[in-house]
Amino acid sequence: MSIAGLRVLQITPLCQLQDLGRLGYQSHGVTRSGAADPYNFKVANILLGNPINTPCLEFALTGGEFEIVADSIKIAFSGNFELFVNNRAIDSYCTHSLHRGDLLRVGTPTLGVRGYLSVLGGFDCEPELNSCATHVRSGLGGFAGGMTAGSLLPVRHTWAPHTRDYALRKSLQRPQRSSIRVIAGPQQAHFTQRGLDDFYSTSFSVQADSDRMGIRLQGKSIEHAGDGNIISDPVLPGSVQVPASGDPIILMVDGPTTGGYPKIGTVATVDIGVLGQLGTGETISFEEISVADAQHLAREEHQFLATLSHRLDCF
Repeated sequence: MSIAGLRVLQITPLCQLQDLGRLGYQSHGVTRSGAADPYNFKVANILLGNPINTPCLEFALTGGEFEIVADSIKIAFSGNFELFVNNRAIDSYCTHSLHRGDLLRVGTPTLGVRGYLSVLGGFDCEPELNSCATHVRSGLGGFAGGMTAGSLLPVRHTWAPHTRDYALRKSLQRPQRSSIRVIAGPQQAHFTQRGLDDFYSTSFSVQADSDRMGIRLQGKSIEHAGDGNIISDPVLPGSVQVPASGDPIILMVDGPTTGGYPKIGTVATVDIGVLGQLGTGETISFEEISVADAQHLAREEHQFLATLSHRLDCF
């Protein structure tokens, strides 16, 4: 039986297959990886009724072009990108039925930098360490053979039943934020009071060398009480390290599992996806919250997403 799915016509290395990450292996030095914007990743699957951790294609900064080589599939796209089927513009945050021979083109973002393409039933990939998440540096996850022009990305459902389509109205989409909520870090004593005050009272711009590994910021230099080094200890996505230069680095989903710079804060889980949408030159500030506040925000988001399928528009 022939393989059916999406044939790649055009793609960049920034397009990767992702799920919610490779959990439980950081103590062995294995990076978590996964969607840089977990919130929009989940929304893409909710629109189709997929299990929340079904692998999706993550696009960053630019898109790609694909030919449908299955009888029919149903897709959804979460994120603000230009989208076209057979050169006809279609909406994001909606489901769409596509058929054999259709050409799907994901263009450039109109807001933010990342978007997620889900297919009904999911892409057919073999998990590695319990995840399909792509980690380029270690060669873990993704599709066997990678994704290049001519590759075929197999899907699990090669025929999609004719059902009504769903859309997420704009009022239910995540609002933009420029203030990132953080919990005080474990090495507060490694910074002067002036350094701590500056971290929370000034703005920082995103630098061009930011990526899925970390977001590099520039602004007022954060003053250390020492030399800006510690004995390496565990880090995780959202850890805000400040090296001797005084310029903060926010570790992201492809970040290391340990680090030797003092951590001034940890980004609340609900704002990790906000970081994943930041582009070069954008400006952010930091707002300190408590652990209890961060837990409350996480519970609120979980409840919102758990009931979102009941609030979708049907057409």
